[in-house]
Amino acid sequence: MNSIASTTHLVLIPSYNPGEKVFDTVRAARAQWAPVWVVVDGSTDGSTKRLEQMASSDSGLRVIVLPENRGKGAAILQGITQAAAAGFTHVLTMDSDGQHPADRIPAFMAESLQAPDAMILGKPVFDADAPRLRVNGRKVSNGWANLETLWMGIGDSLFGFRVYPIAPLRAIMEKTRWMRRFDFDPEAVVRLCWAGVKPINLPTPVRYFSAEEGGVSHFKYLRDNFLLTGMHARLFLEFLWRLPQLVIRKLC
Repeated sequence: MNSIASTTHLVLIPSYNPGEKVFDTVRAARAQWAPVWVVVDGSTDGSTKRLEQMASSDSGLRVIVLPENRGKGAAILQGITQAAAAGFTHVLTMDSDGQHPADRIPAFMAESLQAPDAMILGKPVFDADAPRLRVNGRKVSNGWANLETLWMGIGDSLFGFRVYPIAPLRAIMEKTRWMRRFDFDPEAVVRLCWAGVKPINLPTPVRYFSAEEGGVSHFKYLRDNFLLTGMHARLFLEFLWRLPQLVIRKLC
C-alpha cells in the first residue's frame, strides 16, 4: 500500500449497504492511493464495523459514519466538507460496489494534477454483460446534460468515477437543497460546467456484477428515472435563463 499520502487529492467512497464488494473495493483503492476515505451513509448491513476495523490498522484509510441514510450526494457533501477542512483540494469519487476500476485512480489523479481547475470525468466503456436498459437509458440523461451546457464536453453525465475540485463543488452544493441522492452525478457536472469548470473525459471500463457475483444495486428504475426527469426539468428552465451567458462564453 502507498507509504506517502497525497496532501491535496484523496479518494472518496460513499457507501450504503454495499455487500461484500466494498471490502475488495477499499483494498483495491488503497493499493493505488492514499488517503482513501469511506463515508458510510447509514448502512445497516454490518459493513460499518468491518470497515472501521480495516481503518484501525491502516493509517491511509478513514471511515466517516453518518447515522442515517441521506443519499449519495449528501454523503459526498459530508466528505468534501471534512476534506476541505483538512486542507485537501480535490476528491476522486468512486462507487463502493466494485464497478469502478481502482487501477485507473493514478491516471485520473495525474490528469487532475496537470489540470487542477478541471473536473476529470470517467467515460464508461461497457462490457458485453452490461444491462442494455442501463446502457441505453443513460443516453437520455447525457443528451439533456449536453444541451443544458451547450455541449461543453460532458462525455457521460451519470458515471460516478470522477475527480472534482472541492471548492466549486462545495460552493454549488451549499446553495441548493438538491443534488443529495441519485441526482448528484448529472446535476454536479451540469452546474460545474455553468460555473466554468472544464470537463476532461477519460475512457474507463465499468463492470456490472450479478447477484451471484456479490453485486448489489440500489438503482430503482421508475423512482430514479422520475428523479432524473424532474432534475432535468429544473435544470432546463434554469438553462433558458442562463442561455445568453452560455452563448457568449461559447463564442468567446
